Amino acid sequence: MRNIKITIKYDGSRYKGFQRLKDNDMTIQGKIEDVLSKMANENIEIIGSGRTDMGVHAYGQVANFKTTSNLSVDKMKTYLYEYLPEDIVITNIEEVDERFHSRYNAKSKVYLYKIYNNKFHDPFLRKYTTHIHKKLDIELMKEASKYFIGEHDFTSFASSKSKKKSNVRIIHSINITENDGLVEIYFEGNGFLYNMVRIMTGALIDVGHKKIAPEDIKIMLEEKDRTKAADTASAKGLYLYKVSY
Repeated sequence: MRNIKITIKYDGSRYKGFQRLKDNDMTIQGKIEDVLSKMANENIEIIGSGRTDMGVHAYGQVANFKTTSNLSVDKMKTYLYEYLPEDIVITNIEEVDERFHSRYNAKSKVYLYKIYNNKFHDPFLRKYTTHIHKKLDIELMKEASKYFIGEHDFTSFASSKSKKKSNVRIIHSINITENDGLVEIYFEGNGFLYNMVRIMTGALIDVGHKKIAPEDIKIMLEEKDRTKAADTASAKGLYLYKVSY
């Protein structure tokens, strides 16, 4: 039995999320598994490094699957490119050790959130950025982001639907850039809770609009109460950027 690792880039706009749903085949996992199963002539199930929600995109989602197929990885990549929808592309494929697990072996992840911060939205970016017409104070957002760095209980910044046993996570870095109104926020951590990045982004947006002060982030973390934190930012601005092993 071979263990194959794949890196996936996808536009999540029209999908119900990454994870396969029993009553709906419009998922990233579902589309890939269907093509792989036909290619290998056996039932293939892929294991993703994590789940992305409906409308969320990825530059570097990672998954692995087991197969008895003797096809070369190059032929697998060619087959996947030919038969997957245009909004899903396998950018890398390699055979790995049988013990490799895309979720359990992940050491860190980087998520990217994109904001289009101009008076009028860009019609070509409307599905891939969150449009905010009111000017954001980027320097205040950078100051506020420092309070997230380190090990914290992120209960205030996780969806109430999160079922993790522990809400403690480590944020290694947050980098915020702005170029001609396009704001990009890179979050790197050892793991993220359900909706955590989008809620953190919502808080940074509130800081950028001076609704709250940068130091209020520290208070929100200490209160460990989801109702005390910001609204959840839109899914369409979020990307799973990179997974490191």
